[in-house]
Amino acid sequence: MSLRIVIVGGGTAGWMTAAALAQATKGRAAEVVLVESEEIGTVGVGEATIPPIQVFNHYLDLDVRDFVKKTYGTFKLGIEFVDWTRKGHRYFHQFGPLGMDLHGGVGFHHFWLKARQMGDMTDIEDYSPNAVAARLGRFTLAAGDEPNPLNYAYHFDAGLYARYLRAYAEPRGVGRIEGKVVSVQQTGETGFVTGITLADGRRIEGDFFIDCSGFRGLLIEETLKTGYEDWSHWLPCDRAVAVPCSPGGQFTPYTRSTAREAGWQWRIPLQHRIGNGYVYSSAHISDDEAAGTLLANLDGKPQADPRFLRFKAGRRNKSWNKNVLAIGLASGFLEPLESTSIHFIQTAIFRLLQLLPIAGPDPHSETEFNRLSRIELEHARDFLIFHYHCVERDDSELWRHVRSMPIPDALTYQMELFRDRGRVARFNDQMVFVDGNWVPVFIGQNLIPKHYDPLVDSVPWEENKRILADIREVVRKRVEAMPSHEDFIARTCAAVAVS
Repeated sequence: MSLRIVIVGGGTAGWMTAAALAQATKGRAAEVVLVESEEIGTVGVGEATIPPIQVFNHYLDLDVRDFVKKTYGTFKLGIEFVDWTRKGHRYFHQFGPLGMDLHGGVGFHHFWLKARQMGDMTDIEDYSPNAVAARLGRFTLAAGDEPNPLNYAYHFDAGLYARYLRAYAEPRGVGRIEGKVVSVQQTGETGFVTGITLADGRRIEGDFFIDCSGFRGLLIEETLKTGYEDWSHWLPCDRAVAVPCSPGGQFTPYTRSTAREAGWQWRIPLQHRIGNGYVYSSAHISDDEAAGTLLANLDGKPQADPRFLRFKAGRRNKSWNKNVLAIGLASGFLEPLESTSIHFIQTAIFRLLQLLPIAGPDPHSETEFNRLSRIELEHARDFLIFHYHCVERDDSELWRHVRSMPIPDALTYQMELFRDRGRVARFNDQMVFVDGNWVPVFIGQNLIPKHYDPLVDSVPWEENKRILADIREVVRKRVEAMPSHEDFIARTCAAVAVS
């Protein structure tokens, strides 16, 4: 073996990393060991994802239907935002394209903008198969070799997902060691980690260590003192209270985010329960009040006592420091408003596979990993800040604060560019949110461009009008032919023993 990799911590981050390394190394390029303790719980509330998780599952050669069955999963077409722009308002951040390519290089929303200026007030969501399917509660997967008719992600039970990946990784050579870490050993000269000692005295040595220990950051922070860049002045929500409830209401193929007085509430439907949580600012509401608000807005009976989490938006100064790489919550945290937590685990894993370290110092890989991580996190951070900043609400202290707070220069530029010309600024190595994400959120929060692309006028208005009507009709008919989300799951991927 050329490299011994020790993963400290299980949960979603640990077992996603272990599974991917098992697939990549085939048990030959590296030896992979995961250390976890059943005494230490995991956060386990990250139940929603975004479409790139399909890439991860495909990399592992996972079967979609089996995966959904084993994790009590459902399908996700996007996120419904309720009461964000203003009370009584809703919009949908759909996954997948809006409309179709009508003129090379011109975004479809420019044709919609011209139609709007000509007096056609059709909702832009009517041009999105995902948005219409979500509205009607429909879902289907591709048949045979056909392309997927919908761009989707998943909701699933995070604990079952970790268990599912463990069952994948262990037969492929990942060694699991049960034990609680009580001390960490380093070299005196370089500070590199050489091993960890467990409560029973066993010492686990390695060449490279992956810290999946959650907010604690056992290796990256407690041992290496890497430091943390605090973003809470832009993202002031610093706590969450979560509680599952019995199924009730609509079996929606999407996540719902409802703005509240001091933050927002998530609703994530699974096959056996609904995941709920209130992400809030402790400066604007007490824990008891937050829990009371959450419990008063459930679809069904609570299945557990409310569970509280504390966090601070931001990132480690380095995700990779010496021979330690932090993945998941150990590397930083952006609140789950756009379901990015599991995605950041995935992108960190793929960056690791591209920059798999050598034994000993590897400063160039370390630098490149940290450079790419910073770009990704800052871009996603700005996307989340926009949700809070560009609102019409002024009915509580939190909303008045976020409306008026200074924002990053890159976000100011992004907003000004879209407000003036309907363009989304593209940055080098942008990795998560692209035009198809920014546009529906911009428009949904009423940031409407003043001008559309002049190339739209190269097509006569009457022809544009006819094409737009045709697109709406095609989308409507295609979606209406789909089964309901509930029926599709019942027929193809129902969990075997839902309780």
